Amino acid sequence: MNFLIGAFKPPCNVSITFSDEGTRAQVSLKKDNGQSIMVPLFQNQESIIGEVIIEPLQGKKLEHTGVKIELLGQIELLFDKGNFYDFTSLVRELDVPGELYERKIYPFEFSNVEMPHESYNGVNVRLGFILKVTISRNIVGNIVECQDFVVRNYTPLPSINNSIKMEVGIEDCLHIEFEYSKSKYHLRDVIIGKIYFLLIRIKIKSMELEIRRRESTGFGSSTYVETETLAKYELMDSTPVRGMKNSGYNMLLIYFRSFTLQKLQMKLLITHDHVGESIPVRLFLRPYELTPTYRNINNKFSVKYYLNLVIVDGEDRRYFKQQEITVYRLLETP
Repeated sequence: MNFLIGAFKPPCNVSITFSDEGTRAQVSLKKDNGQSIMVPLFQNQESIIGEVIIEPLQGKKLEHTGVKIELLGQIELLFDKGNFYDFTSLVRELDVPGELYERKIYPFEFSNVEMPHESYNGVNVRLGFILKVTISRNIVGNIVECQDFVVRNYTPLPSINNSIKMEVGIEDCLHIEFEYSKSKYHLRDVIIGKIYFLLIRIKIKSMELEIRRRESTGFGSSTYVETETLAKYELMDSTPVRGMKNSGYNMLLIYFRSFTLQKLQMKLLITHDHVGESIPVRLFLRPYELTPTYRNINNKFSVKYYLNLVIVDGEDRRYFKQQEITVYRLLETP
């Protein structure tokens, strides 16, 4: 039995190293098995330089028909698992056919690599980058070694960032306006806005604000849409009425949990003055695991974000108003 196991064991060890791995930033990457590993972080137009080390096992001879390294950017869809769509594919030939008896180091370089798409691990789609070394052999199977890395791209502050103004209304019963200071937010931004009560003739049981992520994969009849509610908290739990004074404001403490299960506290000022007053909103995006907005990436998937206002009246009827926002990654300065 040990003989059979040894017969299928690769006759060498293969490793891939980066020339600047001692100084380059590392980020966490979740694998298919649920485990997370730390991998190097790159961005578009960077050069990827390193070494491939092949070391035959003691007393073993490695015969091969060539050695190559590939840089691949791949998209994998859940409903087509196992099939990868390569949107980036670069190859460097490292060695011609021959034999290896001892440790050998092959330097490689991919200069100014076009990597316009970010790494993404979603519900129904995964976009990833790998370095793949292949040692080709004639009779037995090829030896393959892969090294993951992550790509993140940064966007400058937008030159135009219009405010958002919307209305929720029922004729002669309810008229609420809400306004947010802008429509584009970076990942560590703060959503600042106000909700105005212009007409209230029904009892409002509660009002919630949600952040939703909508992931769309495929196209046509085979489109899959997955919507996640990333944040939900209560803005108010009763109808604003005239005459409820508390120095102009009544403080409401809202507790919620981030994905790291840390308790966070948010203070929202709730006015209970009279119709015509407003609820200020201040929502910090930093605690949430957001990504930038992705639009039609390689004709395979899109990721969009929405602010969703939910109003529940005294008879448990629900009213919704949803607005898309753009999320981008801003380069942080030290």
